[in-house]
Amino acid sequence: MSNVRQIRDRQPESEKITINLGFVDLGRIDLLVQEGFYSNRSDFIRTAIRNQLSTHGEAVTASIERHTMELGLRDWSRADLEAVRDAGEILHVKVVGLARIAADVTPDLARATIGSITVLGALQAPADIREALKDRIK
Repeated sequence: MSNVRQIRDRQPESEKITINLGFVDLGRIDLLVQEGFYSNRSDFIRTAIRNQLSTHGEAVTASIERHTMELGLRDWSRADLEAVRDAGEILHVKVVGLARIAADVTPDLARATIGSITVLGALQAPADIREALKDRIK
């Protein structure tokens, strides 16, 4: 047992979603998988979603700019929030993608520096931070 090491918990790089499809559509997807066009159902669905997002790429970009949102991954550490507090500022977080608040951020620091949070995608934050900001998460 001396050579056993604990592996750090790793955050997932994607979010699981559930969709409902009609039997005919599902059968058509299965046929394309069987014929080798896609490796599995998930591969087909991811490809279809990416194609749709690409089709609407300009509209998405314009909307992100109009709403002054950040695109991608955005992390906030304790040091980041302390700098915001020290500058006397309040953050209004707007992210399309993944927003993460570090585990070393205290609920008091989060409440003192974050005025609102809007995330289209996923927010990863410790439970006590989520609780402290529950009235500010949209």
